[in-house]
Amino acid sequence: MKHHHDFSTLEDHFQTVHHEPQDIHDRIALRFVKFLRVFADKFFAGRYGHRAVVLETVAAVPGMVGGLLQHLKAIRHIRDDQGWIKELIEEADNERMHLMTFIHIAEPSRFERWVIMITQAIFYNFYFFLYLFAPKTAHRVVGYLEEEAVISYTQYLEQIDAGTVENVPAPQIAKDYWGLAEDARLREVVLVIRADEAEHRDTNHAFANAIQSGEHV
Repeated sequence: MKHHHDFSTLEDHFQTVHHEPQDIHDRIALRFVKFLRVFADKFFAGRYGHRAVVLETVAAVPGMVGGLLQHLKAIRHIRDDQGWIKELIEEADNERMHLMTFIHIAEPSRFERWVIMITQAIFYNFYFFLYLFAPKTAHRVVGYLEEEAVISYTQYLEQIDAGTVENVPAPQIAKDYWGLAEDARLREVVLVIRADEAEHRDTNHAFANAIQSGEHV
């Protein structure tokens, strides 16, 4: 599946979008994500390519977990899922493609591969039970994680534009997936990935709102 983006709209200030917490659950979700951000900033500093590898491993988990649990719930209650299952599974696959792209760009070390495995194992179990017992909060967590991802990719773009990070050629896997030009560079890759993250951010906040309002149970 190819994801095409209009490059004339990709320079927009995606990072300005923020969902203000509405209740204690939203505030907990936001504080949890800000807590994780501190660790990411300290561990990776300005190494945005390596940060992306580890964080995209985590980002690929929620959609699959949410899709699975929504699938089981729809079967259990014998009702329509309102398109949520497909949306969540596609989100997970999209995040997986982000990971596969950055594997080619950052080439993680053996240590970072261990970090990926451990992080994924911990986060999968945490998120599974969070979604099982508090799906609204789970979607809000992802919404806030994606807000941070958009900020990180904006900073990544600034590093590329400043010449701090080399604007290397885009990997073939990225050109095939997003339909990029043959001469596409890292900057174009980061732009389309940031746009994906902004879309996931808006989707998950909308899902959380739908659960909160009773539109989706």
